[in-house]
Amino acid sequence: MYGRANITAASLTELNTKPQSQLKILAGAFTKGHYSFTMGQEQFEFGGLPYAGVEVETLAETIPNTTKLFDNAFNLEDTKPKMGDHTILHFATHGAIVVGTPEESFILFGDGTPVTIADVRNWNLNTIDLVVLSACETGLGGNLGTGAEILGLGYQMQRAGARAAIASLWTVDDGGTQQLMNEFYRHLQHGNTTKAEALRQAQMALITGDDTALAEQRGSIVAVRVRDGLKPEVMNRFNHPYYWASFILIGNGL
Repeated sequence: MYGRANITAASLTELNTKPQSQLKILAGAFTKGHYSFTMGQEQFEFGGLPYAGVEVETLAETIPNTTKLFDNAFNLEDTKPKMGDHTILHFATHGAIVVGTPEESFILFGDGTPVTIADVRNWNLNTIDLVVLSACETGLGGNLGTGAEILGLGYQMQRAGARAAIASLWTVDDGGTQQLMNEFYRHLQHGNTTKAEALRQAQMALITGDDTALAEQRGSIVAVRVRDGLKPEVMNRFNHPYYWASFILIGNGL
């Protein structure tokens, strides 16, 4: 497996910029509660992600200077002013592309507020090396008629100034994502490891790891968080591409 980064028009001037030497992470998680709302012509219902909390807690143990925000504290009013003081934004929550009205595609904050593509375009992320959208389908593109949305919400983070983003191409498993992200940050904390290499190493950890131990860490998530239709043998094995292949790096891979 090779490390790789997906290049967009928003990436072309940032390919050689090295990340800042110190990792300072702002991590938000939606772990409990239930929200229902309409965006465009679609009705959305989202429940909390218990393993998102584990993901952020483990991240904070791995990387010093991590600011943690959970559920109601993970709201736009309190989160947005803190963004400029950090080098990485990590959002462990839901996200979706709204078919037919991609301008209303969104990331769900922990208090139930959907933050749309239009909102993100008004953010100033010029100090941010990486935005991690640890969520469902955040990398999928809609169609605004120009092809600009082909890499979805991750691309929009770059347009707002971030040098790179990590997003997912399909609905992901809560427990599997937690394991992948924790491995990613464990490798990223070494100063000589690039973002692309850290993601590759995290994916390799799931491919070659002890599946029994990983499944034990997931607990009941095996039964309730995995996408409908997966075979039982897939649900219990993190080496299946379903768990590790959905997340892509967009932009600067250094």
